[in-house]
Amino acid sequence: MSPDALNSFFALCIGFAFAGALASGYQAMAQRPAGFGLLQEGAAPRTFAAVPFLVFAAPFIIMRNTLRGARIERRRFEFVMMATIIAGFWSLMSGTFFLMTLRAAGVLV
Repeated sequence: MSPDALNSFFALCIGFAFAGALASGYQAMAQRPAGFGLLQEGAAPRTFAAVPFLVFAAPFIIMRNTLRGARIERRRFEFVMMATIIAGFWSLMSGTFFLMTLRAAGVLV
């Protein structure tokens, strides 16, 4: 496995782990699961604060909703696969950003 592929895989895993940690932390604090409905509260400070949270928690929310929909609503395989690809790409990008931030801060070398 090439170093670039390994780095991308690590970024993908970090992105999903970070998304899961954020969503689980939100659920522990708010006593309800995180979702994209946080953006539907109008022009309030809470809505603007939810945007950065959802940017990083979105892969977990997408996969949770997709897997629940596949089980409960019997969604088609193509829909589940497309949502998985979108969540994976989003996780890769957020994980890459997270790793770049850690490198810039000097935590990772």
